[in-house]
Amino acid sequence: MIQVREPTLLPDAAGVHPVHGTVTSLDDVTLTLTDAEREAAGEALASSARALEGRPLDDEELLTEAELTGLRLPRRVLEALRRFRRHGNDAGAVLIRNMPTDAAAPATPADGFLPRWSDLPVATFGQLAVASTVGDVIAYADEKAGRIVQDVVPVEGAERRQENSGTVYLELHTEDGFHPHKPDFITLMCVRPDHGRKAHTVVGAAARALPLLSARSTAVLREPLFRLKVSSSFGDGSTGLRTDPLPVLSGTAAAPDLLADFHAMEPLREDAAAALEELKSAFLATLRGGVLEEGDLLVVDNRTAIHGRSEFAARFDGTDRWLRRCFAVTDIRRSRAVRPPGSRVCDSLRTIGLFVPDASPAPILRIEDPACTGS
Repeated sequence: MIQVREPTLLPDAAGVHPVHGTVTSLDDVTLTLTDAEREAAGEALASSARALEGRPLDDEELLTEAELTGLRLPRRVLEALRRFRRHGNDAGAVLIRNMPTDAAAPATPADGFLPRWSDLPVATFGQLAVASTVGDVIAYADEKAGRIVQDVVPVEGAERRQENSGTVYLELHTEDGFHPHKPDFITLMCVRPDHGRKAHTVVGAAARALPLLSARSTAVLREPLFRLKVSSSFGDGSTGLRTDPLPVLSGTAAAPDLLADFHAMEPLREDAAAALEELKSAFLATLRGGVLEEGDLLVVDNRTAIHGRSEFAARFDGTDRWLRRCFAVTDIRRSRAVRPPGSRVCDSLRTIGLFVPDASPAPILRIEDPACTGS
């Protein structure tokens, strides 16, 4: 089996990569709420959250209320999010700044789980409102105990993992690309930045990277010559589960879909390995992003863009970097067969029945090409 090389280093605090230059900001796709807009939206979000604080987030009435309360966000923000849902953009992301936050955030949870969503009512409802504007909120039983809104924090002892609990460079990837109902959009809300402002969240958009590829590599990336390892954050990580061979690119040439993971994707031929390396170089040359600050909410188009994060240091003292994550799909109905009635949480991969014995050392995950699905 051909293995992808070790992760490359991402930009330092100045945003400069020694080979590929500067990570471009997201200023042209950034929307900043005025203080008056922030205050008005925050009051509405706080009122709705208080009225429903005893309910779980996986509750249709609560999710509907969050969606409707989101209409109190500025019209220009709602229009931009809906346009992004339908048409995307060349950056693969939209950044909303100065979102309403809670007056006093609790300590960064050491184990990666905020005990009660009502400990951050305003931020939680604001994030649900934005996620509900670009799609239907969805979650996965295998990941973060099936939580609708998940905490992305460094966990002591897990610093070197290629997942949300780590502090090392998080390699560029499609979120949950192995899942038959992977998210179409990822929302990341910053509750607390890292101390040194070293953690650059970066996005690589197909619209900017693919024009840099050779015709040969583009053709190879459209062939099912790549297998994807299932993230260790799903279940106990002991299965070594891999997908059937999949393409990296699918859909039309003018508006292709993308599925890539430069840590967990295995090319099956030499030319596939070369094409994947060429793609990686193209993404590193066209990265967008920066440090997320308190009140920043980043929305990433998981259909056409990959994302990652540079290395940072953690203190494990309750003041570390803290993002909250929520997923959305364009059509929740597509996943109805794998969710309990009335729930937005997809059953575990094992419950769904996607573990299939195979003669290879690792079991195979039988799914349709996730890059081609609408959800």
